[in-house]
Amino acid sequence: MDWSRVKRNTATSNRPQGPYTSLDELVRLQFKVRDFSLKPTQPVTSILSGRYGSRLRGRGLNFEELRRYLSGDDVRTIDWKVTARTRTPHVRVYSEEKDRKVLLLVDQRINMFFGTREKFKSVTAAEAAAIAAWRAIAAGDRVGALVFNDETILDTKPGQSSQTVLSILGNIVKLNHLLTKDTATPPNDDMMNRCLESAARLAPHDVLVVLITDGSGLDDSGQQLISKIGQKNDIITLLIHDPSRLELQERPLTLSDGKRQMEVDFSNDKVRKTLLEHYAKEQSQLQHFLRKLTAPLLPISNQGDVGDQLRRLLGVVPRR
Repeated sequence: MDWSRVKRNTATSNRPQGPYTSLDELVRLQFKVRDFSLKPTQPVTSILSGRYGSRLRGRGLNFEELRRYLSGDDVRTIDWKVTARTRTPHVRVYSEEKDRKVLLLVDQRINMFFGTREKFKSVTAAEAAAIAAWRAIAAGDRVGALVFNDETILDTKPGQSSQTVLSILGNIVKLNHLLTKDTATPPNDDMMNRCLESAARLAPHDVLVVLITDGSGLDDSGQQLISKIGQKNDIITLLIHDPSRLELQERPLTLSDGKRQMEVDFSNDKVRKTLLEHYAKEQSQLQHFLRKLTAPLLPISNQGDVGDQLRRLLGVVPRR
């Protein structure tokens, strides 16, 4: 039974208020991206993945010139062969690449159409993607995206302009507004693998791949594809989750797998314990897999400002 497809009883005082996003809301998020980077420079603190260092490569360096050593130069840049030949200290000067590619993989499948707090997982994913896209072009990078649901994948080629970001956000809003609890389209876990296959083709090397999903449908084939991508690229996973997975309320809930549904009494301690253990095992397996790639796993909740959560997880203290 897929917990992400839980439907709450109508008699609830904590009903979600955010089933859909809008282009205006996602555009306004560009003003929240000025004080952090998607490339962590210190260990990432995560309640799911523990504390560990990131091996993100960052931008590359292009050789610019060879010149004489000047006071204050980093001794690590000294070219010892030239220094020995000329008998005068020389250093190699590099310039930082300004247009690294960032590729966003944004999940808008039916499993994301769920939320018990401020918004649905689909909306939280949309906001996280918007913040990442605006941050990328603000840093001088090129950003592209693959936005997918249970039927299709919408591709935006990498660009460095606001128009590119607006195209990405338009695709996200389009698929976001197709989500409905009465959809005739069945859940399709294979779309995760299809998106990862496309990403593997679009990210041959030195690309920052940002996977924004709740992890549903990530099977062995998907992990192999992520490993393939991670061999020559950097990967960050923004794991979208709802607090109800960690804080089971003691009330009857109706569960659905998209075809059948049944009521489960969560006041039963055995039922609650089983579901919490299942979720812990699920996250532990994903954590272990990503640790092997030394890839950051950042949990983003439906509850709370997405930008503030990213700042905290990436080691930036929110401004007062």
